[in-house]
Amino acid sequence: MKTRIDVIASEESFNNLSSFTDVEEMNKTVRVYRDVIKASIKRVDVQARLIALLELLKRHSCKQIGVSYMCKNTIADKLEVSYKTVQRLMKKLVDLDMIKQVPMKRKKDMLQTSNAIIIVPVVKEVVSDKTPAKKSDKCPTIKTTYIPLKQNIKNNNKRNSAPSSSHVNKSVDNSSKAQFVAHWVPEHFAKLAQSFYNEAKSIQEFWKVVKQCNRVINHTTEERAFTKDQELTIGIRAFKEFVMKVKRGTRMTKGQFAYFNGIVNNLMTKLYFDVDFMGESEFH
Repeated sequence: MKTRIDVIASEESFNNLSSFTDVEEMNKTVRVYRDVIKASIKRVDVQARLIALLELLKRHSCKQIGVSYMCKNTIADKLEVSYKTVQRLMKKLVDLDMIKQVPMKRKKDMLQTSNAIIIVPVVKEVVSDKTPAKKSDKCPTIKTTYIPLKQNIKNNNKRNSAPSSSHVNKSVDNSSKAQFVAHWVPEHFAKLAQSFYNEAKSIQEFWKVVKQCNRVINHTTEERAFTKDQELTIGIRAFKEFVMKVKRGTRMTKGQFAYFNGIVNNLMTKLYFDVDFMGESEFH
């Protein structure tokens, strides 16, 4: 059964969907997402295509800042890829919570038209008494000082003798600390977590949660619900959701590891019945 489409494609609708105050804020968000893609996606060719798609959406999201309404065929032509590839790339960016799509219909005949594609802000910044967002006819790539996506995430849970607090890594280059993380933690998960945590114990605790949630479904063969690649995909997605919750000020009364456990469990329950995900192999 098709979902009813209530949003009419109009300038007013696109203005209402805009969530950035200016082009510079959108550019900062896209730069942060580029770093996340490089840290969480294994395949270099998929990294390049996802980043190219983000950049294309950014360049065509300046009239209503952060909102574009190109059809997928146009995107495919500009990126020189197939329509199905664009569909897969768009789905991946939606899964990563970097964009969202809003179905639209034309005013003249009320038939479905191209979706509005919205770049999701990393952080909702407090807006001062400045004038409202201005529409920009041009969309230059504005060079600004990079603001790292780092927060003071306190470790209020002493699970497995973890330290009482985990200080956020204030160094831009965290690669030197990779040797302190246990070998059984996947490299891509460790790199992402090191953007927010210095201590290896905390990173290892997060990965233990993922491993424990991936339960054995066949005790004879020790087969688990998800493969190692699927487990890694879920762990990365859950950690990014966890960070977003922290940045929004969500209270974690039972501690951060217990809260993360809930995110992982909910995600695994949802994806276990997702036919596309369980058969997916391209974007792990």
